[in-house]
Amino acid sequence: MSQSLTGFLRRHPDFTRFWSASILINLGAQIEAVTIGWQIYIMARDTMSVAQSAYLVGMVGLAQFLPLFALTLFAGILADRKNRRMIVMAALAVEIICVLGLIWVALEDTPRFTHIFVIAAFFGAARAFYSPAASAVTPMLVPKPEMPQAISLKSLAWQGAVIVGPWLGGILCAFSVASAYAVACLLYVAGFAILLLIRHHTRPERRPGRVWAQLKEGVAYTWHNKIVFGAISLDLAAVLLGSAVSLLPAFANDILHVGAQGFGILRSGPAVGASVMAVALARYPLKAKAGQRMFLAVGAFGLATIVFGLSRNMWISVAALAALGAADMVSVYVRQTLVQVVTPDHMRGRVASVSGLFISGSNELGEFESGVVSRFIGPVAATVVGGIGTVMVTGLWAWMFPALRRADRLDTADEVPSPIPPHSATSPASPQ
Repeated sequence: MSQSLTGFLRRHPDFTRFWSASILINLGAQIEAVTIGWQIYIMARDTMSVAQSAYLVGMVGLAQFLPLFALTLFAGILADRKNRRMIVMAALAVEIICVLGLIWVALEDTPRFTHIFVIAAFFGAARAFYSPAASAVTPMLVPKPEMPQAISLKSLAWQGAVIVGPWLGGILCAFSVASAYAVACLLYVAGFAILLLIRHHTRPERRPGRVWAQLKEGVAYTWHNKIVFGAISLDLAAVLLGSAVSLLPAFANDILHVGAQGFGILRSGPAVGASVMAVALARYPLKAKAGQRMFLAVGAFGLATIVFGLSRNMWISVAALAALGAADMVSVYVRQTLVQVVTPDHMRGRVASVSGLFISGSNELGEFESGVVSRFIGPVAATVVGGIGTVMVTGLWAWMFPALRRADRLDTADEVPSPIPPHSATSPASPQ
């Protein structure tokens, strides 16, 4: 496997550069996310209860989601019209400014919640442009037959960052919040420098049509492909209900009593399981019954969430989070492979923006939902109820999307139904 990986990276040097930059950027994003959550929770616990503090952490997710929700679809159109690498770099520059602002807030004598929420909103706006452009760059750097391996490598890079980032963020938070933000800033800058070295053409072939018509075309493309729509909506519903990440500060500080370093270990738990699964999928790709395995994995995600919510032992909790991450990786693998392989290049930005909107909805809104529910019933009950809801959603989606349930192979695009009926006015052959 190592020789195959080395050969792949040597054949595609610009992908290797982009992949390396993504590792650093993702690592910085994880450190930043962990630090914001911990800072908000500890600040709130000075004057508030556990439930109220967890609620405020969830509000960070809402602050990031609102601008992302407003801008993502239009960012997808931009990614289909302009140089995608330049969009990624511009968005990353805004993220660097945001983390510099967080350093300034952390060094204040009396940090204010409002300052952190405002910066989080700008960070969400930057991510709205970063994600679809970054997702659409990869297919331009490798040939289509090698896309599954590229996706596995991207997933592995992401999960590796999610393993190291929270652990490192927890250690840095125990030293000082400002130092954690400073390390995140340095990682962003290093990633930006590597992106400057990419020479591959990353401007898509521009298709004629008005912005609003192209926006409708991207949404229609996703809607008419029930396999793709079912996959991304299942991920939205499952993670929206089963997201326990925003409640980890409460579990670490007041339920498991493991402090900032234990919080970092807990945050790394899902990524450990996801990375192991990513390696397994890179070595042994799903050959058949992809849809059925995806539903089983989402059901396992819900069950693992329940176990975590009920656990009072640190290592059982970490094991449950690892199982949760491994199950989620299967869903990510199936969804990303379908979207990247099937979608024409001139529409990848828009389709990636729709998919990204669902993913962001599941992550940021999931954090908000968990925080709100925990405000009324506590973090433990909120986690358990969310896990039960995820299991129920899995059964409902299996009934609502039989085409997704029957999806077999992921390595042949011709087995995926045409996303848009031939008579549709939004056909790529005749854009509005």
